[in-house]
Amino acid sequence: MSVTQGSTAANVQQTPTKRRHNSMPKIRLSTTVVYVSAFALVIAIVAVGYHEPKSSSVVANAANISSLSQPDQTSVDNVVATSVAASVAQVTNLPIANNVANLAVSAQLRSDFLQADGVGATKPQIIESSVVNRTIVSYTIKEGDTVDTLSSQFGISKQTIKWANDLTYDTLPVGKILRILPVDGVLYTVKADDTADSIASKYGVDKTRLVLYNDLDVSGLTPNTSIILPSGALPVNEQPGYVAPVVIYAGAGTGFDGGHTWYISTWGNLCPSGTYANFNCTCYAYNRRVQLGLPVGGDGGLPQWGDAGSWAQGARNAMLAVDSSPSVGAIMQSWGHVAIVESILPNGDLSISEMNAFVPGGGRGIVSGRIVPAGNVGQYLYIH
Repeated sequence: MSVTQGSTAANVQQTPTKRRHNSMPKIRLSTTVVYVSAFALVIAIVAVGYHEPKSSSVVANAANISSLSQPDQTSVDNVVATSVAASVAQVTNLPIANNVANLAVSAQLRSDFLQADGVGATKPQIIESSVVNRTIVSYTIKEGDTVDTLSSQFGISKQTIKWANDLTYDTLPVGKILRILPVDGVLYTVKADDTADSIASKYGVDKTRLVLYNDLDVSGLTPNTSIILPSGALPVNEQPGYVAPVVIYAGAGTGFDGGHTWYISTWGNLCPSGTYANFNCTCYAYNRRVQLGLPVGGDGGLPQWGDAGSWAQGARNAMLAVDSSPSVGAIMQSWGHVAIVESILPNGDLSISEMNAFVPGGGRGIVSGRIVPAGNVGQYLYIH
């Protein structure tokens, strides 16, 4: 009897527990399928718009290329897909319903914008700008300064420094104040009858650059003011040290098989130590080339070229052009004499200057001029 009562009590205690388990609501299979399908659809949509994070440099490089060549595009399929995903997420009450809804709205707005734009949206480009330096520096020469060192220090050519300061040599006096231009070119003083066209034509300057660099479109040309001619070049007769030939005497000539000759000046210049012997034709040719701002042995780091007969070979070793075609400023060489081509006349004759030519108007220590007939021009060498 006691055993039976115990079993009954146990059965009575177990009955409520079974009832509690049986009373829990069952999730229908169809509902689960809907949730899973919706969740999968949303994940797929999110995955389509997801891009793996990249380093900033890679993204920047890619943006630089794609933004220049391809407009941003939003596919119609993306708009439809995101809208469907948003609807499903809201109906099924998924936790990420709001996120998907935001994605759908963004896709639609982007699509509307592109359609209104007609072609596509392009990213605005930032154009770098730099301030043009137009400041002329006043520089006081220090011990050890040369035209070469200042050219390297300021990043402009030796020729520009010489032209702006009327220099004929590379050696510089300590304490002298130089004008250093910000760019290669010419420092020019405007004359009353100047125009932008006349200046550009005479000095080989691009007119547009001349006007913009000096703000001439605003201020115009004002006489007696200084402007900079970027990349301009001085004509030979305006370069430092130029001596215009003065015809005093004309007569038959010899040496270069020339025609008329004339006196120019009595030699008074000396050649720097280590270059050429004073009162030789090589000394005159050296100084004249330096005055013209043209390369010559013994100047600007080039080794000197010895006697006149070896100048052509010395010039070749210095990688200068040597041929039988004259040019203004070229060194004209015969077997033992050198001269400078001052001009080429319309008929092909050459006007040259030389020293120590024993011709009418010339002589020892005399700088004289000469006309070399066109028929004789091609028999000499010219160092350019």
